[in-house]
Amino acid sequence: MNRSISLKNVRLAGVLLFGLLLGGCAAQPQLSASTLAQLPTQSYVTGVPFHSQRDYQCGPAALAMALGASGKDVSVDQLIPQVFLPGREGSVQPEMLATVRRHQRISYPVTGGFEALLTEVGAGHPVVVLQNLALPIMPMWHYAVVIGYDHSREQLLLHSGEQSRQVTDMSRFDATWARSDRWAMVALPAGQLPHTVSPQVATDSIAAFEATAGAGAAIPAWQAVVNRWPEHALGWFALGNARHADGAPEAAAEAFKQATEQDPTLAAAWLNLGLTQQGLGQTAKAKTSLRHAAALPGKWQQHAKQALTQITAQAPG
Repeated sequence: MNRSISLKNVRLAGVLLFGLLLGGCAAQPQLSASTLAQLPTQSYVTGVPFHSQRDYQCGPAALAMALGASGKDVSVDQLIPQVFLPGREGSVQPEMLATVRRHQRISYPVTGGFEALLTEVGAGHPVVVLQNLALPIMPMWHYAVVIGYDHSREQLLLHSGEQSRQVTDMSRFDATWARSDRWAMVALPAGQLPHTVSPQVATDSIAAFEATAGAGAAIPAWQAVVNRWPEHALGWFALGNARHADGAPEAAAEAFKQATEQDPTLAAAWLNLGLTQQGLGQTAKAKTSLRHAAALPGKWQQHAKQALTQITAQAPG
């Protein structure tokens, strides 16, 4: 979700009133036949630590739980100054995503609603969710971590607030979750991908991680992308860039070559392939790659032509 949600607390009366409203209008989330066929009836993610929430600090607590489940032991106190915004009495989504990256994990938005939520939990990934526990006109935003479900009983299991393993009705949860446009995320080590992620969301998420953690840290993530989607040219291109920045030009050239094979119109991949081959002393191959880049219209065409002119001047033929 692009927008940031203003975080305000409300009186208990608002929570009670919202609970009464939910009792009369909440509906059981519907799952597709294909999802029902693939998901186990019950699932529980083991190894998710519990951190009790203090005043307005459900965001740092939820992140500490998600990071801990990923193998990164971080205390709530460490996370509070990184993600908690006192003026907003809480944490907003961009800070949640960015803070995960600061701790050498990749934050992936989970889109696709209830089906994606259960699928990720079924795949062993605890999911951080944002709920509105009060009225839409007087919201009380709250982060929790979904750690399990029992579809036959129509129940979810959450680490939430001051209660671990909180059991809640799927319909009641979905009504509160819908108020945030069903915002959710997972925090995973580089090399692991969410089960439901798309190539574009994966690419965007890993690129943001690489900008924080560096090219070397991102290589396992890019490798996971091309392993899952070998036809994804931009994934190969990003892997080539990361390998080159990490000091592995031969491996970078192979990744750029794969990118051009998957998408022969990707001018940037031809250009980087040619420049990398030139650096490796592969002049003939470099000229061929640069000619491909120079023949494609777009912003990289002039760069390719200049590079081709220079290499031809140095090594005519």
